Amino acid sequence: MYQKMGIKMTSSYSPNFSLNKRSKKKIKFIIIHYTGMKAESAAINRLQDPSSKVSSHYYIKNNGNILNLVPDLYEAWHAGLSNWKNFKSLNKCSIGIEITNPGHQYGYKNFSKKQILSLKKLLNYLIKRYEINLKCVLGHSDISPERKKDPGEKFPWKILSKKNLGWWHKLNTKNLKKHRKIKLASKSEKNRFLMNLHKIGYNDIKGLKKNISNKYLVMAFQRRFRQSLIDGKVDKECFLISENLLLN
Repeated sequence: MYQKMGIKMTSSYSPNFSLNKRSKKKIKFIIIHYTGMKAESAAINRLQDPSSKVSSHYYIKNNGNILNLVPDLYEAWHAGLSNWKNFKSLNKCSIGIEITNPGHQYGYKNFSKKQILSLKKLLNYLIKRYEINLKCVLGHSDISPERKKDPGEKFPWKILSKKNLGWWHKLNTKNLKKHRKIKLASKSEKNRFLMNLHKIGYNDIKGLKKNISNKYLVMAFQRRFRQSLIDGKVDKECFLISENLLLN
């Protein structure tokens, strides 16, 4: 075990990374994942298994312990097919953090207090070291909405934003809820919402019909910014959130 800027962590290196070293300036994003596996030990083994061809830079265990699997200046294989704004294949410009959680397939649960405390410390360090814009701390589902749901609707984005470790809207939750399931006034308002999604960073999904692509994007947006209802339907609440996000 060693300390990095006061954070205790253990080196447990994975062979799954690209050999070319990247510059510090190339790191623009932090991508957060859950493991989506039943057993923590199996998840760690997978991230270190050469045949799996997957890895992450950091791993946060159930007890809050942090493993450093890949050095920051090397490209870990965590994002896969992904895009955000004008960036594609985000492995090359991001740091990946995996957090133990069985995920939606195996009994998705709340992240532990110890996990979130360790995550806060790690994010604080990484954001400062690499001068990461808070709008670039993303979930896997943001950058791969048709493939991924992690870290999911139980991930505490709002709490992180209060510590300047993530992005969230500035609207009052109780007032917002009054607009839930209220249909938008016009087609132009819906089009504006979809334009807002693109301005935020979400991209149309290639190979899918427009309506199906839009539904995936809306669900990814809801899973991130309107976590108590994920139905893929655009309502006034979603519209207001999207408008507010673009103000800050």
